[in-house]
Amino acid sequence: MRTGTSMAVLTAAALALGACGTGSSLFSSSPLDFFKSSPKATSGTGGANDQATDVDCPDVQVRTGASTLMIGSKPGEGEPSALDLRYQGTVIRTARECHVNAGLMTMKVGIEGRIITGPAGTPGAIEVPMRIAVVQEGPNPKTIASKFARIPVTISSAVDRVTFTHVQDDIAFPMPAVAADLDAYVIYVGFDALALQPEKPKPVAKKPKAKTVAKPKQS
Repeated sequence: MRTGTSMAVLTAAALALGACGTGSSLFSSSPLDFFKSSPKATSGTGGANDQATDVDCPDVQVRTGASTLMIGSKPGEGEPSALDLRYQGTVIRTARECHVNAGLMTMKVGIEGRIITGPAGTPGAIEVPMRIAVVQEGPNPKTIASKFARIPVTISSAVDRVTFTHVQDDIAFPMPAVAADLDAYVIYVGFDALALQPEKPKPVAKKPKAKTVAKPKQS
């Protein structure tokens, strides 16, 4: 996951450009507005008559080091410079719901973010790489579940600001044997730019050279 050390400069430049953009408004309706407001899990058959439980949904946190996405004009060559920045992505807010049935917790996690163009920005379509991971924190953190998504975003002009949303509704994992252990579960969200980098081609095995057999001399 990629972040910038010169975030103050890049953010200021991107925000200045994004303020003039024609992208969707941050105050328009969002799929996250329809998430349940209660932090408690529900139980039942998944219908309208589900009942609230005493089980808390794990908190959602933006993973440290994965809160900002930097896309430069030279992908795969590390963090772009301020003038080489094409797009900058940030996470605006998150939401979650959870449901418990037959010892299985099913979660729906929503992410709302924003892409703004930088000095090298151009119109076009990009993919925003997002990772959602359920982690049991402790002395030895353990990943319980992980989901990766490529979110398509269309940039309309060289100076633009676009809001995107992603809802992952198929996160499921068994409830821990000790109910209190669920308190250590955290849902981490963040950008995962490394997942978009193409795999390096494997070196082609060289064929062994054929041995030349010396022809017998004719007498």
